[in-house]
Order: sequence, then structure tokens, then C-alpha cells
Amino acid sequence: MPLLPSSLYGLARPFLFGFDPEHAHELTLDGLARTQNTPLACAYAAPRVDDPVTLAGLEFPNRVGLAAGLDKNARCIDAFAAMGFGFVEVGTVTPKAQPGNPKPRMFRLPQRDALINRLGFNNEGLDAFLANVQKARFRRSGSGGRKPMLLGLNIGKNAATPIEKAVDDYLACLDGVYPHADYVTINISSPNTANLRTLQSDEALDALLGAIAERRHALAERSHRRVPLFVKIAPDLDEGQVAVIAATLQRHGMDGVIATNTTLARDAVAGLPHANEAGGLSGAPVREASNRVVSQLRAALGPAFPIIGVGGILSAADARAKIAAGADVVQIYTGLIYRGPALVREAAQALLQGRSAA
Repeated sequence: MPLLPSSLYGLARPFLFGFDPEHAHELTLDGLARTQNTPLACAYAAPRVDDPVTLAGLEFPNRVGLAAGLDKNARCIDAFAAMGFGFVEVGTVTPKAQPGNPKPRMFRLPQRDALINRLGFNNEGLDAFLANVQKARFRRSGSGGRKPMLLGLNIGKNAATPIEKAVDDYLACLDGVYPHADYVTINISSPNTANLRTLQSDEALDALLGAIAERRHALAERSHRRVPLFVKIAPDLDEGQVAVIAATLQRHGMDGVIATNTTLARDAVAGLPHANEAGGLSGAPVREASNRVVSQLRAALGPAFPIIGVGGILSAADARAKIAAGADVVQIYTGLIYRGPALVREAAQALLQGRSAA
């Protein structure tokens, strides 16, 4: 996973792309974990663009975040904070550790700046995840009165948990992450856990969010702190499904929505090597579908409901297009693989300039 400044990126990418994608990913995370909070972090650190925006009662220092899935075990929070992100989302975490799906399970499609993955919520489990979150120093690293980066914690269900018992896993994770999160994301849209996306259907979503809202109320009363809840949805939804989801989010008092996860569609990569691999497709090919869902959500939810837009951001123009579609802030992931960390500052500056011009 090439996460180096632009000056080094051209050298690092061919080296890392010579490895299996998952091996490259792990090599980079290991390097980030070892070098964060050391002088070696200067290899990827960049000044943060200040462009604050308030959503769901939270002040985001700028409008560019890291999407969940890259740092599943929350090992590299401080390294990503050093890259200039306004917010970072880690996970997806499940109650128990699980290995995920069999390897190989990540595939590059460089002709389309895309990835396919079928990792399957591979992670070390909730206890290890929380231990890593608590080690992170980013909240103590602010200087000159600057707000620290925000941290989102993304939760899911174990593969072995029957779908009819999924709510138990989400509640267990919510209990664990609640004290440590600036916001919590309920991931119901990964295509790589069997039947998970059925939780987006009307009755299943209503039951899940009802239980989560009730538990959040109890946790808020106990802790005297109300943590915002976001729900992450898929791009493979029609306008009617998006409308139902929007109404359900509002009915249960959710604080925002993240649109979107990876896609199962393959039209944009047909005929390319690996195009027929099972899993979720991310990167440039998901941009149009993601922007469509963002636009439909904005129309259904009205102007004030927070939307985090993610999918296909590989340039400043892509970030601006996501905002134009209706997102308030954006997240990137696959763009880091193809562009490196220079994309963070480039996108954040473009969004700041766009807002100033408006």
C-alpha cells in the first residue's frame, strides 16, 4: 500500500506493486506502525489543511477522511493523523477475531485505478482493536489550539454469527467502542460477509437500527455523552431502496450515512484481468454509482442530514464532484494506493478553495 509523499511515491509504487496486493498492504501497515510517532514519520507526514465543518455535532478539522477497511485493527491511527486527514475511520471490527476469506483475496486492476477485495472482515477482534485505539496519541498531539483529528470506529458481525443474530454482534461492538469513538459506523454493506447486505432491507434494517438506537440511548445516559451513529450503505441500490433506507435512518435517529461501500457490478472493468474475481470493486469504477447514491440520499434526506461520500476519489476533481453530488465530507482509500498520501492534501485544499470561491 504505497503511502509515501509524492516525491517518493514514484519510486515506491513499482516496488510495492511487485508484491501480491495483500502482502504489499501488510508491509506498508507494518512500516507505518513502526514509524508513527518517531522522526521517521516525516517520510509521509504533511501539514493538515484547516477547513473545519460541523456535522452531527462534531467539528471535522477538514473534509477529507480515511475510509474504513485499510486499517482494520487500528494499528496506524497516528500515522494517518500525520498525513493530514481531518478524520480517520478504522475497522471493520467484529466481536471475535476471524481470519476472513481464503487467500488470494485482493486484486489490482491498474488499467482502471481499481481494486477487487474479498477480505471478509479479517481482524484480530474487539479486545485487540480497542487496545490499539487506546494506544493512539493523536488526541494529545494538537498544538496551538488546533482541534485533533476525529476518529470513527466501524463495527460489523462475525461471519459465523447467523444473520438472525447479527444484532447481538453489533450491540457487543457498540458497547466496546462507544467510550473511544468520535463517531461509530454500522457497516451493513460489505459484499464479503454472507447475507450481510440483507440487513439493508426494510424490515431487517428497521429492527437492527431500532436495537442500536435503544442501546445508544442507554450508553449515552450512563456516560453522559452522545456518540453519533453513521450507517454505511452499498452503491448497488435503486432509488426506491435508497428512499426506504433514508426514511429508516431518520426514523431511528441516526446521525449520518456513509455512501458508499464497494460494488458488485463489473461493467466498467469487463474483460480486464481479475475482473471476474468475487468481491467488492473499489476505485474509479465505483465513482459514478457512488455519486448517484449520494445525490439520491441528499434528495431524500434534505439539506441538513450529514452524508460522508466515498468511492472513486483519485483526484481533487473527484473530491469536488462528490461534494457537488451532495456529500458534506469525503473519504478515500483506493486513491491512496494509486496516488499516495499527496492526495490527502490535494483534495483537502481543493475543497477549501471551492468553499472559499462559493
